[in-house]
Amino acid sequence: MEKIATNSNFPEILAAGGVVLVDFWATWCGPCRMLAPTVEDIAEEYAGKVTVVKCNVDDCEDIAVQYGIRSIPTLIYFKDGQVVDKTVGLVQKADIVGKLNALL
Repeated sequence: MEKIATNSNFPEILAAGGVVLVDFWATWCGPCRMLAPTVEDIAEEYAGKVTVVKCNVDDCEDIAVQYGIRSIPTLIYFKDGQVVDKTVGLVQKADIVGKLNALL
């Protein structure tokens, strides 16, 4: 199950450490809606190993600006609170899984 990011809880999510996958999206974004089921599957498959977070850029503008989000969907991969990888646009599940497995 994914966590929902807010401007107030996002620092706490990253501070918890480990591998965190953040999906920057918006309700009006077609490719974001297409990627959502893949992100949900990954959240279930990696439960207990990876924290999966949904971050609506319309609700969390401060976070989007902080991480330079200019196009969505954008996936940012964190390890122990640091950005280690990023993908922009609609990506295949295998690509996401490969990046996560490399971080675990």
